[in-house]
Amino acid sequence: MKTLFARKALLQNGWSNNVELRIADGRIESLAAGVSADAADEQVDTLIPGLCNAHSHAFQRALVGRTEQRAPAGEDNFWTWRTQMYALANRVSPEHLTAIATQAYCEMLQAGYTAVAEFHYLHADPAANDDAMFAALQSAAATSGIRLVYVPVLYERAGFDGAAVESHQRRFVMTLADFLAHFERCHSNAVRGTTVAIGAHSLRAVSEASLLAIAAAAKESNVPLHLHIAEQQAEVQQCLAATGRRPVEYLLQTCEVDERWCLVHATHLDDSEVTALGSSGAVVCICPTTEANLGDGLFPLRRFLEQGGRIAIGSDSQVSIDPFEELRWLEYGQRLQSRSRCVAATDQLHVGSELFVRALTGGAQAGALNPAGITAGANADLVELRSDTAVLAGLGDDSLLDGLVFSGHRSPIRRVMAQGEWQVENSQHVHAQEALAGYQAAFEAWQ
Repeated sequence: MKTLFARKALLQNGWSNNVELRIADGRIESLAAGVSADAADEQVDTLIPGLCNAHSHAFQRALVGRTEQRAPAGEDNFWTWRTQMYALANRVSPEHLTAIATQAYCEMLQAGYTAVAEFHYLHADPAANDDAMFAALQSAAATSGIRLVYVPVLYERAGFDGAAVESHQRRFVMTLADFLAHFERCHSNAVRGTTVAIGAHSLRAVSEASLLAIAAAAKESNVPLHLHIAEQQAEVQQCLAATGRRPVEYLLQTCEVDERWCLVHATHLDDSEVTALGSSGAVVCICPTTEANLGDGLFPLRRFLEQGGRIAIGSDSQVSIDPFEELRWLEYGQRLQSRSRCVAATDQLHVGSELFVRALTGGAQAGALNPAGITAGANADLVELRSDTAVLAGLGDDSLLDGLVFSGHRSPIRRVMAQGEWQVENSQHVHAQEALAGYQAAFEAWQ
């Protein structure tokens, strides 16, 4: 048991001063506000809860900065980017993945993410078994200290027409039986700090029968189910041609979509889909920097929130590993589209506070990490902010999160705790140099 005294802390009911947390076995056992610091083991400045990165492809950290050149002919878009992503995916061994994911996870912790939902489809390793990549991710999570939600996803076909996968997609593929066996093994063999969810890559990549089987497995095991959906207009058109329905419409009519579901992107929705999805209880994970980088489009945020919709955020392709930048550009995209301000402020006056709280609760839902926030029984996943910076200078309790989200300047994060241990000190991960050396070595191996 250790006690942590915070001069100021963001609790579930808002900001409180002089808060003592009692932490044991990686969780907050109890807390009290308005107390003295005398008995505490440690004192910190300003505490906020860490966020869950609800959608990550860790291996794509090695692709950042390598896809920004214009194609020799034709228009650059998601599909041309995907070709380059496949080329990387087919080079990644378990050893490479350990190094790349360790770097990405250390960066996530430095930025204020304390948990990550790893949406994983690099199952097959030519030199090992299908569980080797899972072991690589667990190793990276253990080194970095991040809380890992492993989301193995099924990938079994190339499109709605059931076409066989192309050569560069083969390592993603498992039969449904092999996939469910992999899920069960991982669920049984997860180490401390790792939990296991389940997923399907997308509607186009799995059959209806397989999707229903995955949904049944999620329900039986009481784990979250993650799915890419409606990211691209081409996917919407293909789904209409194959089923006569739009992707989210088809999903809602085919499956029992509820609080266990995390739908990633869901960018292209019509009004009826917005209404139905908003009332389903499912969380939508929005990845604004990736969606901007790939030219996906803008999620109908305001309408979705007005229908009771729940959101989380994710770093996805790792073009940015910064939750506050994701929240900032989530709002800015809506402002540019609507030519108005404070679009996401539907429940609260302050948009920064609303975005943060929604991302906190939605991310906890997507990762089955409840209770969310700084409260008794919650995970001891905490972020200490420096109050002596220009980013937060002069801001009161009502606008402190606004400054954090919308400042766009150097992060005021001093320390980050995950699983009850400080993983970031003085704004740098404690294993930053070790992680960088391994990451650089992976590139050298490809030369």
